[in-house]
Formats: sequence, C-alpha cells, structure tokens
Amino acid sequence: MLEHLPDHYTAVITGGGGIGRALLAELSRDPRAGRIVSVTRHRERLEQDDRLDIDRLDIVDADVTTEQGLATLSDYLHQTPVHLLFNTIGVLHDGQSDQSTVIAPEKRLERLSFDALNHAFQVNAATAAMLISTLTDRLTRHPAIIATLSARVGSIKDNDLGGWYAYRASKAALNMLMKTASIEFKRRNPQAILLCLHPGTTDTELSRPFQARVPKGKLFTPAFVAERLLAVISQRTPDDSGAFYDWNDTPIEW
Repeated sequence: MLEHLPDHYTAVITGGGGIGRALLAELSRDPRAGRIVSVTRHRERLEQDDRLDIDRLDIVDADVTTEQGLATLSDYLHQTPVHLLFNTIGVLHDGQSDQSTVIAPEKRLERLSFDALNHAFQVNAATAAMLISTLTDRLTRHPAIIATLSARVGSIKDNDLGGWYAYRASKAALNMLMKTASIEFKRRNPQAILLCLHPGTTDTELSRPFQARVPKGKLFTPAFVAERLLAVISQRTPDDSGAFYDWNDTPIEW
C-alpha cells in the first residue's frame, strides 16, 4: 500500500467523521506507516471507535476550516515532512456544522442564501486549498500524496439533475483548486501526486438524511470506502497528478 511513499512515512488525516476514522484505522495497520496525525475537533469520536489504537495516533485538536486551526496544525507539525495529506472534511447540511442557519441541499433557486454558499465554499473548497498552502514547505523535496474528498456532483459535465447548488458549486471549486495546485506542484515537487476522490455514497452523518433513496448495494461502509480509496491512490503516479477518480478507480470528467 502507498508504495510511492517512503518507509515510516508521515500521514496527516483531517476530519474525524466516518471516512476519516476508517482511514486512520487502515493506515494504523500499515507496517510501513510512521507517524499518523489525526486533525479533528472530535477527539471523543476517536476514543470511542474500537477500531482505533489511540496510542498509535497523534491527535491535534484543531478546526482547520479556520486560520487559527491551520496555525495550530502548522505549529504542531513544525518542520516535519508530510508524505500523505488526506482531507476528509466536508459539509452538506447543518448537521455537519455549528452554524445556526439552516443549511441543506437546495432544490430551487429561491432556497439559495449567502450564508449557505459562503459556508459551503469555505468548508468544501477553501479548506483543502488552505491546508496545502499552509503545509507546502512540508510537502516538497520528497514523495508526497495530497488527496481530498470531492463528489461526483461537483462534475459540471455529469450534472444532469440540477439542484444542490451550494454543494455542487463548492465541490466544483474544490476540483479547480486542486487541479491548479497540481500544476504548480509539478514544478515545485515533481514527486507529488494531487488527487480529488469521490467516495461513493457512504454511511456517514453527511449522507444519512438521503440514504432512503440510495439503491440497494450502493451504500458503502466507511471501512470499505477507506480501503478502496487507499487502493486507488496506491495505483497513481505523478503523471496522474491533478486527476479526479472515484472509489472504483474510474476517472471522472470535470
């Protein structure tokens, strides 16, 4: 797994949701993994997850959707080289937010609001870019994989249904930011691989209000998704940097 990375690689996983915790569990079983850093506001979720060996993890209590949280993470890592940066943070509805404003996928234009749009863009798009910006000096001069969870609904070409304005647009913005960063990294670190990943519909808090409409066999466990996503990125090379793949290793059009 992750043969592109050196032995005893350092992994940084942001987000303490279902996929984030499942990734931590997978990485903790990798004998080649060195330091595994979990960045989350929900330490209690990690402590209550019986799949995780808490002693195996470095836990950073920080909200990296804010400048203060990014500074906390940067200070904690100091000059540690980061070989794997995997961002799992995302928001679809206000069950994923501390905002009092109701945030939910919009079915009509009349449901749009500045608050929802701004929040979706900050969490879903800007956070991934700011993570890379903050840690750039620790992501160069060595092999690195930088991955973030996107969504198929962020594909402009694939949009035949409409709706979900803020979520779709923020994920499309995320894709553009990652694609653009990958171009700069080709110059700054030719050994880097930057990827957007679609996990499929996963049994997490983010998808829970919408699971009733998911076809049978298409609702995945976080453990399955984590294993599949790590398998997908393990097959990538620097020539694939800037691409968008789904859990089944199939490219997605922008």
